[in-house]
Amino acid sequence: MKYTAVATAPTEQKAGQKKRKKHGTLRFARDVVVVLVVAVILSIGVKTFLVRAFYIPSASMTNTLQMHDRILVNELIPKLSPLHHGDVVVFTDPGGWLPGEVKAPATEQNPMEWVLSAIGLTAPATSDNLVKRVIGLPGDTVSCCTAFGQVSVNGTPINEQQYIHLNNGAQDAYPRPFEVTVPEGSLWVLGDNRDNSGDSGYHYRANVPGSGFVPLRNVVGRAFVITWPSAHWAWLDDYPDVFAGADR
Repeated sequence: MKYTAVATAPTEQKAGQKKRKKHGTLRFARDVVVVLVVAVILSIGVKTFLVRAFYIPSASMTNTLQMHDRILVNELIPKLSPLHHGDVVVFTDPGGWLPGEVKAPATEQNPMEWVLSAIGLTAPATSDNLVKRVIGLPGDTVSCCTAFGQVSVNGTPINEQQYIHLNNGAQDAYPRPFEVTVPEGSLWVLGDNRDNSGDSGYHYRANVPGSGFVPLRNVVGRAFVITWPSAHWAWLDDYPDVFAGADR
């Protein structure tokens, strides 16, 4: 009996080890599948709802953004978080702002885009949208220009020298005068390259309701970083000091 017990114990132990090993392998395989499925779902969710890449096809935001720059856009703003004065936003055409369909050139992704795309953090770069800076929020009164050539927001002149680009000799922060009150659910946006931007001021027509304003529902998100070329890499600032006195 002792011999039988001693002889069968190693056999039973080996069988148990094989069973546990098989069970452990199955659990590992299951965990890997679960992780991969969750990763795919999250990457699709992030790519669809959080971050997108955009290509800059024009000089309307010089010197902040140069032609052919690539930027990343946070799509949670303004869906879950409000916009602020000075934010750089990407939005769909409110109607007649784009001269024609524009697409990003069919070039290879830059290294940063490739990495972010591989882990699901960006969608392919597009340029069939517009990029401008938020100057007026819903309810704001925006006008130009003061005796010193400045734009005013809610009666407060703002010093935009940190980001605007004016042609040599230009005295005013915008090439044509305007005074508007931004409707609820809309924005007033201007390009940093004030003499070469098809923005709110350019499209505004007195006595034409809705002209020049961008509906909030058209906003894709807030641009927050330049990803390419590497020499232009930078976080995009909203310059809160510029608009400190303009907030209502």
